[in-house]
Amino acid sequence: MLTKKSVIGVIGTGVMGKSMTLNLQKAGYSINLYTRTKEKAQDLLENGAQWKGSVAQLAETSDVIITMVGYPSDVESVYFGEDGIIENARPGTYIVDMTTSKPALAIYISQKAAEKNIHVLDAPVSGGDVGARNGTLAIMAGGEQHVFDEVSPIFHVLGENIILQGKAGAGQHTKLVNQIAIASNMIGVCEAIAYAKKSGLDPSRVLDSITTGAAGSFSLSKLAPRMLAYDFDPGFYVKHFIKDMTIALESAQEMGLSTPGLSLSLELYKELAEKGENDSGTQALIKLFQ
Repeated sequence: MLTKKSVIGVIGTGVMGKSMTLNLQKAGYSINLYTRTKEKAQDLLENGAQWKGSVAQLAETSDVIITMVGYPSDVESVYFGEDGIIENARPGTYIVDMTTSKPALAIYISQKAAEKNIHVLDAPVSGGDVGARNGTLAIMAGGEQHVFDEVSPIFHVLGENIILQGKAGAGQHTKLVNQIAIASNMIGVCEAIAYAKKSGLDPSRVLDSITTGAAGSFSLSKLAPRMLAYDFDPGFYVKHFIKDMTIALESAQEMGLSTPGLSLSLELYKELAEKGENDSGTQALIKLFQ
């Protein structure tokens, strides 16, 4: 059974992972850390986290392991192989992959972990850097109910809207649904701002009117003001959104589902990336409309 004395190992402390780990520290959990660039985790280490020199060392000494890395290939590299999580975690360990990744990969991890008596959830999140800092993330989980129940106290440190969506892979499918909804919405937000400017309106004043009405969305209320302020720092990287949309499009095609809005958004974001905006926040899409 997990308690406040359980040690949480975290792999990946980027824009999202660092804030999530800090919230776990504030809640009183002991943290083990491993990330490819130790310097990026320095403030967490100064706050009491224990550095581990490899994935294997972290897996061997943690009761819960949370991974928040970039791409499905990164997930595969930390979970599999002689030095990976599956080979080195102790039986009874709880593993939570919060990366947005492929549903099929989540199912495969679950199957391999079960052979070692390791408990697994796929639990990607939504809410961006703001949600990570404030502990208000939406967490979409896939896995067994008893595992979800055991890990729930940790989830409640990180987020507010926490739902078990089904068996292994269901969390990833739900996150892809989320990204599909955002994809077309981001185009709409950019077109709306472009229209407001072109018609001579004050875009900020327009946002005051429309963010609380039927047009309201996270992108409109949180990202549109950043667009107007020319603040393109990443709450969520363009390159990672392209990754998510690519996975979503491939999954939709495998199911024989047409997603023209998703296809258009992916095309526009790839164009944006080609202009050097890979490491900008997703709100940089407005640059294509100016």
